[in-house]
Amino acid sequence: MHDVDTALLRTFVVLAQTGSFSRTGALIGRSQSAVSGQIRKLEETFGRLLLERDTRNVRLTADGERLLVHARAMVAQADAMLARFRTPDISGEVRFGSPEDFASAYLPDILGVFAAAHPAVELHVTCQLTLPLVADFEAGRQDLIIVKQDPARRYAGARALWQEQLVWVAAAGLEPAFERARAGRNLPLVLSPAPCVYRSRAAGALDAKGVAWTGVFTSPSFAGQAAAVRAGLGYAVMPQAMVPQDLVMLEGWPGLAAAEIALLGQARLAPAAAALAEFIAERVTRR
Repeated sequence: MHDVDTALLRTFVVLAQTGSFSRTGALIGRSQSAVSGQIRKLEETFGRLLLERDTRNVRLTADGERLLVHARAMVAQADAMLARFRTPDISGEVRFGSPEDFASAYLPDILGVFAAAHPAVELHVTCQLTLPLVADFEAGRQDLIIVKQDPARRYAGARALWQEQLVWVAAAGLEPAFERARAGRNLPLVLSPAPCVYRSRAAGALDAKGVAWTGVFTSPSFAGQAAAVRAGLGYAVMPQAMVPQDLVMLEGWPGLAAAEIALLGQARLAPAAAALAEFIAERVTRR
C-alpha cells in the first residue's frame, strides 16, 4: 500500500505556482536541493514525470497538470481537517484587510481553508494599500490587517510574520548590466504609490549610489506593476518569492534591505478574529 505525503504535495503545489525551485524554497523554508528532492520523490511515488525543466523555466507535464488538481484539493482538505479538530467551534464576524499582492498570492488558500474549518464565521475582506488599511484599523473599522513594514520602523503592536527578500526585476529585453542601464539618463522605475516600503527601498538604494531615477509607471496593484515591467516600461523592486516566471531577476544592482510582513490586531479580539489571526500566522510562517 502506498501513501502520499501531503508535505510533498504542498511543495508541488507551490512549485506549480512559482515555476521556480529557488522561489519555492524561499516560500516553504527549504533549500533548492531539498525542493528538488521532494519533487523527485513524488515522481517516484507516481512513476510519472511531473515537470519539464530547462535553464530558466519549470513547466508541468500533462501528468503534472492532472496531479495538480488532486494535490490542491488534498492539501486544502488536510489543512481544513487539522484546523477543524485543533480549534473549538467558533462563530462571529471578522473584518480583515490585506495588501493586494499578499491577498492574491496567499490569501485565497488560507481563507478558503479557514472558512471550510469554521463555517459559522462570517468574513469581510478588504484589499487596499497599507496606509489606508492602517487608517481603517486605527479607526476601528478593521479587526485584523496585514501590513508591509520596515523592520527598523515597525507599527506599534505589529506581530512580525516573515521578512521578504526584495530583488530588482525587468522584462527579458531589459537585462543590461546596471552600469550600462543607468548611463546617460534617469533610470525608469515602476513603483507603488508612496508611502510604500518597496518604493522606499528602491529609491534609497539608488539614491545611496548617486543614481538618478524617475517613476514612469505608478500603480497600487501588483498585477499592474508586473504588466508594466513585462511591457518593458521600466525596472521594479519585488519580493523574490513573488517574481512572475516571465520576468528576470537582475544581478549586480544595489542591494535591497528586506521588508517585513506583519499582522496587526485590535487589543481585544473576539474569538473568531483571534482564531483567524492564529490561523494566518501559522500558515504563512510555514509556507
